[in-house]
Amino acid sequence: MAAAAEAAIAAGRFGLGARPGELARIGRDPRGWILDQIRRPGPPPAALAGLPASQAVTEQLMAARQGGPKEVKKLVREKLREIYIAEAGARLRAAIDSDRPVVERLVHFWSNHFTVSVRQKVAVLGIAGAFEREAIRPHVLGSFEDLLVAVVSHPAMLLYLDNAQSIGPNSRAGQRAKRGINENLARELMELHTLGVDGGYSQADVTELAKILTGWSVVPKRQPDPGAFRFFQPAHEPGPKMLLGLRYEEGGQQEGLAALHALSVDPATARFVATKLARHFIADTPPPDAVQRLAKSFRESRGDLAAVMATLISLPQVWADPLPKIKSPSDLVISSLRACGGYQGADKPLVGSLMALDQPPFQALQPSGFADQASAWIGPESLVRRIEWVQAAAARLPVPDDIVARGEDVLGPLLTADTKTAIRRAPSPAEGLAMLLASPEFQRR
Repeated sequence: MAAAAEAAIAAGRFGLGARPGELARIGRDPRGWILDQIRRPGPPPAALAGLPASQAVTEQLMAARQGGPKEVKKLVREKLREIYIAEAGARLRAAIDSDRPVVERLVHFWSNHFTVSVRQKVAVLGIAGAFEREAIRPHVLGSFEDLLVAVVSHPAMLLYLDNAQSIGPNSRAGQRAKRGINENLARELMELHTLGVDGGYSQADVTELAKILTGWSVVPKRQPDPGAFRFFQPAHEPGPKMLLGLRYEEGGQQEGLAALHALSVDPATARFVATKLARHFIADTPPPDAVQRLAKSFRESRGDLAAVMATLISLPQVWADPLPKIKSPSDLVISSLRACGGYQGADKPLVGSLMALDQPPFQALQPSGFADQASAWIGPESLVRRIEWVQAAAARLPVPDDIVARGEDVLGPLLTADTKTAIRRAPSPAEGLAMLLASPEFQRR
């Protein structure tokens, strides 16, 4: 495949859509452009500076809970919704303005893999963005095990999947409170985050992992360091546990760390992660040989995510088809604004764009996150919403002097002759821009 087409693939599928002039900068070394970002991810985007830490927001939530439901609703209305919009807007701005878009795509990918949803749990409304910044972003090119530990020990995940309230029934706290374990986190850890639904675990394993994770919680309001993660030994289920055929002796927090290590290096986890990466970067139906090579890289590197990404870009299947994937709504909005030179408006309408397109940030309907297949995004209603959004965006965005030239600038040789003709025949410049953004080649990556 010609270098120009590979540059467009790199920008659209590994990045977040080309900005003006970006394909020229990628030049004749698309793989090198991706590898440079993998090896040198750079500092966090400036757009994320000044956002509140999860601990401070969680402390406010716990204080409101002490005042009852009315206080919680007041906090949500007066502060948490505002924080959510600021976080979601900053996340989108970081992606739109990024000169390291491969890193931003990986942040979004892993954040979706380890979903916390404000739609399902109001407790994470003010900290979902902080979860991504604190637990996900630092580890997307590091060790999968480190990423897993950071996720499981973050207040957002502990609150979202109810582990903060999970108490060993035979622990000192359990005997006093007459409460038991909550299996939500343990179940999703194995089904959605590591082994996969066909990963060889049983319901007994779910229960044992839930026991192992008792005591992983959040510091309450009246104790030192409120809102932070803490392991509470009095809530931990005593005694040995058996998980996936391995015996875990009584060991407090170390039991959980050992279990997360075992899950992170399990061959089923390698296959599951490899399949998700291949689905995201290659095709909705991942090629089996590509999955095998990625799984092998994951196993041999012991979950080194930068090494797995380097293997991914070496696969011939990545470069064989220039446009195999339908863009998700998030991809569409971000790539459209990148193609048009950025976004200067307010956060609320920017976030509202994704709400209108049914992919609002941090609001997946299920712990499995947003779907990564075309069938989720190209139904009749979804297509109508896309066209409506494209038309509204084109009417508000700065229109390039030469829209065909802009299309060639951001899509390279992927821009078709039919789309060029449609743009030239458009009755107005704004409608010409809408033709570009609605074109099949722009709607795909």
